[in-house]
Amino acid sequence: MIPSTIEIRPGADDVRIARLAAAAIVLSVAEAAIPLPLPGVKPGLANIVILIVLLRWGWRDAVWVALLRVFAGSLLLGQFLAPGFFMGLAGSVASLVTLGLVVHLPARWFGPVSLSIFAAFAHIGGQLVLARLWLVPHDGVFYLVPVFALAATVFGLINGLVAARLLRDWAEQAHGRG
Repeated sequence: MIPSTIEIRPGADDVRIARLAAAAIVLSVAEAAIPLPLPGVKPGLANIVILIVLLRWGWRDAVWVALLRVFAGSLLLGQFLAPGFFMGLAGSVASLVTLGLVVHLPARWFGPVSLSIFAAFAHIGGQLVLARLWLVPHDGVFYLVPVFALAATVFGLINGLVAARLLRDWAEQAHGRG
């Protein structure tokens, strides 16, 4: 007899990625409820989760979590395939490519805070390039660079500090000092 259904059982890695993606999605949805003074300037709270995933489990898992966050978050917020979705996707892809490169820099000098700042600048850069090529076909969009650079610096610093603290706390717990 041929079975009428196929059962797929997720492995431990799948469950971990799903849980981490859910945490990133919750932060993205919560962030969408925060009133912001300028469109496009957001704290990027989900990036804390992605940075932790990158540093604990590697780039491949970080890519899964980031892309699941972009797709599921846009579906939940009703923005799937809208310009905001593509802006978020462009920023995430640029950030992931940058993190894939800079994660190989010496950890002694480049930790969670500097990686977070690199990622924040890449995110803003990816979004500005897409905005220039697609939504605002005028170089005037680059007049916003100083505002977005300030936001990337501030939020990248804060998110990196939070990620560093969480990583340190987890390491202490793993070694029985917490």
